[in-house]
Parts: sequence; structure tokens; C-alpha cells
Amino acid sequence: MRLAIFDLDNTLLTDDSDHLWGEYLAEHGIVDGAHYREQNDRFLEAYKEGTLDIHRFLRFSLHVLTEHDPGELARLRAGFIEEKIVPIVAPGAPALLARHRDAGEHLMIITATNRFVTEPIAALLGVESLLATEPEQRDGRYTGDVTGTPCFREGKVERLEAWLADNDATLDGSSFYSDSHNDLPLLERVARPVAVDPDPMLEKTARARGWAIISLHH
Repeated sequence: MRLAIFDLDNTLLTDDSDHLWGEYLAEHGIVDGAHYREQNDRFLEAYKEGTLDIHRFLRFSLHVLTEHDPGELARLRAGFIEEKIVPIVAPGAPALLARHRDAGEHLMIITATNRFVTEPIAALLGVESLLATEPEQRDGRYTGDVTGTPCFREGKVERLEAWLADNDATLDGSSFYSDSHNDLPLLERVARPVAVDPDPMLEKTARARGWAIISLHH
């Protein structure tokens, strides 16, 4: 099994789904708009700078899931996907995914964004495997905590290695596409690292190491 692995936010999408979920909640009055937006924006900037405290962010972002029953959450998420996600699928993403699929490769999205937000996005893109941060559930409700290792930075490597072991697979011949310097730990592990519309730090690293640099956004 040869893997084609993709980051999600600002790679297959032209924006950040985690941040947009917060924006959607604020716009629809589900959370305190001004205060929530301020924190949401602060966490996004920390992510871009490489200083994000993932556990602090997850306490912030997952709390809202504890306040609603599954039916209401499903309704909110369906509206979010239609309003915020469908318009930001990167123009080049479907063709790239199709090329790897037609080559017989196994497609995977690996993302720090939680599974509640990203599972329908993976389905929308037709990607069969998803590794995401796992919100904890108990008795059918979200607890606000996380199950296992957050799928972020070195955590992506840890989660992928566990998946490889469970599926008797390796990274031989694998590709990984990402926009972010936060994904350097995994980019350094695959056979073919590809920088996609990269942030300045990743672009500098990719050029220094001779990695492929492509755009899916334009």
C-alpha cells in the first residue's frame, strides 16, 4: 500500500476549517461573538508563529461541543459545511486527489483539526482515511477532553505510526502535502514531501532541501 497523505487546512482547503468553525459559531450567535473571535484569532496567530499550545487551544475549541446535544451539533455542522467549507475547497485539490487515487494509492488526510469538524470534510473530498484530533465522548455527549494524542506536529507522526502498525503498512513511496512549517516532523519522514502554497518558513525549508513546491489555490 502506497500512501498519499494530505494536510487539510490551507492545503486541500484554502482556509483553516478550525478557525472557520469558530467564525461560524460566532456569526450564528452560538457563542459570545466578540470575545470568542478574539481568542479564536489569537490561537490562529500562535499556530502560524509555531507557538500554539495545542492543549489550551483544544480546551477552548472543544468546549462548545459539550453544550449541545448530538442532534443540534449535527444541524450546526451541516450548515457549517455548506456555508463555509464547500466554497473553500482548493481549486487544484480534486484533480490531485484523483491522480493519486487513479495511481492506486491510499488517500489519507492527517490534520490537527478535530474529527467532529473534519470527518464530513474528508467525506466531501472522497478521502477514505482520516487521522484527526479525537474529541472524547461519554454516553453520547462530548466531554471537552481529547482521546489519545492530539494530531499536531510530532503528534501527527505518532498517530501515523500507530496507523501504519495497525494496517501492516509502511511509508515506502509515500507522499505528504502540507502548507505549514508545523508539519515539518512528518514532511521529514515521507519519501516525497511536497510544500503546498507554503508559509514562508516552510517555503524556505523546502527550497533549501529541494522539495517540490506546488500551488493548489491558484
